[in-house]
Amino acid sequence: MMEFFTALVSKPFVQKTVIAGVLSSIACGVTGTFVVIKRIAFISGGIAHAVMGGLGIALFLGWNPLIGALIFAVLSAALITLFKFRFSQNLDTLVGALWAIGMAIGVIFIALTPGIKKDLSSYLFGNILLVNTESLIILAVLDFILLLLVLIFYRQFLYLSFDEEFAKVRGIPVTRMTLLLLTMVSVSVVILIQTVGIILVIALLTLPSATAGLFSKSTGRMIVLSTLICLFVLFFGYWSSFSIQNLPTGPVTILVAAVIYILALVGHRIYTRKKSGIAPGKKPASD
Repeated sequence: MMEFFTALVSKPFVQKTVIAGVLSSIACGVTGTFVVIKRIAFISGGIAHAVMGGLGIALFLGWNPLIGALIFAVLSAALITLFKFRFSQNLDTLVGALWAIGMAIGVIFIALTPGIKKDLSSYLFGNILLVNTESLIILAVLDFILLLLVLIFYRQFLYLSFDEEFAKVRGIPVTRMTLLLLTMVSVSVVILIQTVGIILVIALLTLPSATAGLFSKSTGRMIVLSTLICLFVLFFGYWSSFSIQNLPTGPVTILVAAVIYILALVGHRIYTRKKSGIAPGKKPASD
C-alpha cells in the first residue's frame, strides 16, 4: 500500500491515473444514477457497443475515433427517442438491433483498416493506467457539462425518471428531456470508453449506482454515494494492478463492484426484514 502512495507522489502517470479515476467516478455517479432509476441500463449497454460502428468508420477514414463514436452515440440516442415516442416500438428490439448493427459495421471497417487491431482492444478493455492529459481535459469538461445540466434540469430529470405520465401532467417536454438524458448517457459512454473501455463502463454505470440506491432516500444523495463507491472500486483496481504484476485493472474493478453490490443487497434485505419483524429465510405471511 505504501508503495502505491509513494508512486502517487513521485510518478506523473500514477497521478494522472488517480485524477482520471476521480473524474470518471463523477461522470459515472451522475449518469449512472439516472440510468438505474429510469432502468435504462440495457440502453447504455447497447449504445456502448453500437458506437463501435462509429469507431470503425472513423479509423477507416483516418479520422479521430472519438468523433466517429460521438456521432454514432448521438444518432443512437435520437433513434431510440424517435422510435419510442413517434412509432411506439419495443425498445428491446431497437437497442438489440443497434447493438448488433453497430458492432458489425465496426468489425467490418476495422478489418478493412490495416494494423488497427491493437487500437480496437484498447477501446474494448481500456487502459486507465496510460491516460494522457488530453483525456483528462475531456473528462473534466464532460463532468462540468453533466453537473451543469443536472443542476438546471434536476426536477425535470427526476419526474422523467420516476414517472413519464406524471412528468407530462406537470408540463415537462418528455420527448425532448428524454433525448437530452439519452444524449448525456451516450456522450458519457463514448468519452469514458477512451479511459476504461466498453466492458468496464457498463459496469461502472450500473453497479455503483444500484448499490447506492439501496441506501439513499434522495436522488442527490444517490449521486454522491454512487460517485464515492465508483471511486473506491476504481482505486482498489489501481492498487491491485500496481501491487500484483500483470493483474488487469478492469476485471478486478468489475469484480469488486459486483461483490460490493451483492453484499449490499444481502445486507439491505436482512436489515429490511429485521426492521419489519420478519426472520431471515422466512416469507411474510399471506393474507
